[in-house]
Amino acid sequence: MTEESRDGEILIEIKGMKKWFPIKGGMLSAVKTYVRAVDGVDLQIKRGETLGIVGESGCGKTTLGRVLLGLIPITDGSVFYDGEDIRTIPDRELRRKMQIVFQDPGGSMNPRKSVRSIVGEPLQVNRLAEGVELTQKVADVLDSVGLKREHMNRFPHEFSGGQKQRLALARSLSLDPEFILLDEPTSSLDVSVQAQVLNLLEEIQEKHGLTFVFITHALNVVNHISDRVAVMYLGKIVEIAPRDALYDAPLHPYTEALLSAVPHPDPSQEATRERIILKGDVPSPSNPPQGCNFCTRCPKVQDICRSVEPEWRDFGDGRYAACHLLD
Repeated sequence: MTEESRDGEILIEIKGMKKWFPIKGGMLSAVKTYVRAVDGVDLQIKRGETLGIVGESGCGKTTLGRVLLGLIPITDGSVFYDGEDIRTIPDRELRRKMQIVFQDPGGSMNPRKSVRSIVGEPLQVNRLAEGVELTQKVADVLDSVGLKREHMNRFPHEFSGGQKQRLALARSLSLDPEFILLDEPTSSLDVSVQAQVLNLLEEIQEKHGLTFVFITHALNVVNHISDRVAVMYLGKIVEIAPRDALYDAPLHPYTEALLSAVPHPDPSQEATRERIILKGDVPSPSNPPQGCNFCTRCPKVQDICRSVEPEWRDFGDGRYAACHLLD
C-alpha cells in the first residue's frame, strides 16, 4: 500500500513490516514453523492525527504496535520515525519521542511505588529533573490529566480504573513525547468512564499536538476518536480509510462484518438491521490460508480468493483495500 500525505507530513512510515515468532520442537529444539503475527504491513501515520487500528483479538494489532515502538525486534521490513530508521535511534532518545499506554494500567505499574515515583521515573532516568523540580513537574502533569497534587503520595491500588488510566497517561506525557500508542486503553472501563478518558485524550492531543495510534476492537470507540481507521485481519491490513468514509461505505467484506456487529443507537433501525455472522474461527497465524487470508470465512468468497493473494488498490480520497471483489 502506498499513501500520499494530503493532510499533513508523515511522522511514521512502516514498510513491509513482518514479525514472525518461531515455534520450536524436537530434541534439538529446531524451528518447525513460525507464527506470522504481522505479515507484511505498509502504513503511514501523519503528524497530529489519530489512527485507529481495529480487528478481532489475535489479529496482530498489539504486536504491530510494539514493533512500531521498537519494544520487540522486527523480523523483516523497516519503521521510520521522521525519516529515520528507528533501529538507528538511541533507545533513550526514542523513548522521549514515542510512548505507550498499556491495556492494563495497574499491571504496568509497580504497586510498591508512589505516584510521584511512577510518573517521575522517566524524568529521573533521562536526567531531566530531580528534587523540588521533579515534584513540580509531576504535579503539573497530574493536573493535565485531571488528577490532584495530593494524589502524589498515594499508591496504584488506591485509585479506580479510570484514575489508573489517567495515571498511565500522565506517565507517558511526562517526557513530552510527540507520539503515543494507546493499546486498548478503555477496554476495562465502564462506558461512562470510557467517555471521560476519550474526551481527555482529545483535549491532550489538541493541547500538545500529539500523534496517536489507537488500538482496539471496539469500533464505536474508534468512531469517536479516530481520523483514519486501519482494519487488520490475521497479520495483514485489509482496508484503510478516513473514518467517516469507512463507516458509511466499507469496501472489504471483513470490514462490513465488523461494522454490522456495532449496535445502532436507534432501536427501530437496530431491529431491522442485517448482521453478518462470520462462520468458523480465525485460521492459525502459523498456517494461514493460501490466497486471501479471509477466504475461509468470507461470505462473498470466489475461486480466485483461495489461490491468489489480492493486491492493494487505491480508491482515491485516502481509501485503500485489498479484495478481489473490488477488481
